[in-house]
Amino acid sequence: MIRPEVRALLGRWAEALVGAGVVALGVLWASGSGGWLGWAVVLAGLALTFAGVQRGRFRTGGGGPGIVDVTEGRIAYFGPLSGGVTDLDSIRALSLDATGRPAHWHLDRDGDAALFIPVTAQGADALFDAFAALPGLDTERMLRALHRPGTGVTVIWRRSPAHNPAIGLH
Repeated sequence: MIRPEVRALLGRWAEALVGAGVVALGVLWASGSGGWLGWAVVLAGLALTFAGVQRGRFRTGGGGPGIVDVTEGRIAYFGPLSGGVTDLDSIRALSLDATGRPAHWHLDRDGDAALFIPVTAQGADALFDAFAALPGLDTERMLRALHRPGTGVTVIWRRSPAHNPAIGLH
């Protein structure tokens, strides 16, 4: 039986661990009879490891208020006191508001009130891929803000006028 805290740690870093395993397999294959194909597996494993580390850094744990659902470019948050649904195309700006406990993602939306999503809400891990799809989002900036101690609001991303679907330009 695995202790709950160890299970949570392994779950947080699962993709990175799989990527490291693929790297090890590729190195073994390349050093044997695999040749260039083994090195291709190593490169794929490195990409998996990099993506897994980013996802692991994004996960802040669960147990927070509400549930997040991300389906086909639509983010839905169902909380005990608030909630809402928004499409990625209607997000004007993404900020991290660390003034509350837990911290909240602040999504400014076209023609609607802002949507606040706790970083610890159930299913909030899915926001990583949704946010990464925002044009020009700096993933490292988002991850640094998520782990930087502080009590302020950090703007992570703003939609440029060239990518504003409200005015018909892409």
